[in-house]
Amino acid sequence: MKINENYKNLEESYLFSTIAKKVDEYTKAHPEAKVIKMGIGDVTLPICQKAADAFAKAAMEQGKAATFHGYGPEQGYDFLRVAVQKYYASFQVEVAAEDIFISDGAKSDVGNILDLFDADNTVLIPDPVYPVYMDTNVMAGRKIVFMDANVENGFLPMPPKGQKADIIYLCSPNNPTGGVYNREQLKEWVDYANEQDAILLFDAAYESFVADPALPRSIFEIEGAKTCAIEFCSLSKLASFTGTRCGYTVVPSELERGGSSIRKMWLRRQTTKFNGVSYPVQRAAEAALSPEGMAQCREHLDVYRTNAKIMTETLKELGIWHIGGENSPYIWMQCPNGMKSWEFFDDLLAKANVVGTPGSGFGKNGEGFFRLTAFGTTANTKEAMERIKKVYGK
Repeated sequence: MKINENYKNLEESYLFSTIAKKVDEYTKAHPEAKVIKMGIGDVTLPICQKAADAFAKAAMEQGKAATFHGYGPEQGYDFLRVAVQKYYASFQVEVAAEDIFISDGAKSDVGNILDLFDADNTVLIPDPVYPVYMDTNVMAGRKIVFMDANVENGFLPMPPKGQKADIIYLCSPNNPTGGVYNREQLKEWVDYANEQDAILLFDAAYESFVADPALPRSIFEIEGAKTCAIEFCSLSKLASFTGTRCGYTVVPSELERGGSSIRKMWLRRQTTKFNGVSYPVQRAAEAALSPEGMAQCREHLDVYRTNAKIMTETLKELGIWHIGGENSPYIWMQCPNGMKSWEFFDDLLAKANVVGTPGSGFGKNGEGFFRLTAFGTTANTKEAMERIKKVYGK
């Protein structure tokens, strides 16, 4: 019996597990401290009332023989696929309902989609990067080529000249940096992927934070994307489904590689290895995407946007370089006083009792930077910024 030796090439601990352990050790040593967590991108506001009501109603249906639902379709119930289709249409993007696959979240599908691709593929990944992109490919033993994201390019790398790629990861609005690609930049990426005969894996988990109509919310707003791209999205941030678990992946019928339909391959994979999302969760998601549900969700998104503005205004006042916070729930800041990422993590926790995410945990180009999230309460966000001003003010 042989194990997958590629796992030995992974960091021993997942980034956010390390942060949780450090915070736990600190709070045990300092039980009097009121620690404000602005590290992991988990929401604090609940699912909207429209979704909660639908969730409860569907759960009650499961308790009656006449309305009980057993195994559902692995690709999602038609009522939710159509709701997602209408959601796309609300910002002028056309996708076929049959190309939409309901999942338990974007994170799962971003990793699981790799089942479709041979290990002998070259993967192009930005640095810094959301760890799942890199770790899932390390697990499979694929060759990874990193693209430098830095201050000079606004942490939005463009196609590298002369570099062959088979699988490309992009995230916009970006996690961890908060950067957002414009249409011209994404068109360049789509053209590159089509020229390379590559597949572009586009993570749009934070699209709902894009308020500027000039910025794209979906890769399918770009001409040519349906012949090269797969889009992953989530209700986690849009509708507070981080604990409820529901997302969707769009695999266009037009996308083919090696003489095979990628959509048909994904359908085959899902029907074999995935049992679908529960009926009550899908009913809740459908309700969240309804006009009334979306109005309620947007009220919550506005709270997070307010938090982001409070944070960016504080960093401007302190003269600390940063990006994000506009069209994104993440703020990517330079560590003050020339500190390294983990050094600043420890300093911020000890002196301000505030938790963020060290940029170095997202890659070598993240060293010297730090990620804060706007998903806390407004009261905690204001308190955290006051503490930061007190400790790091000039």
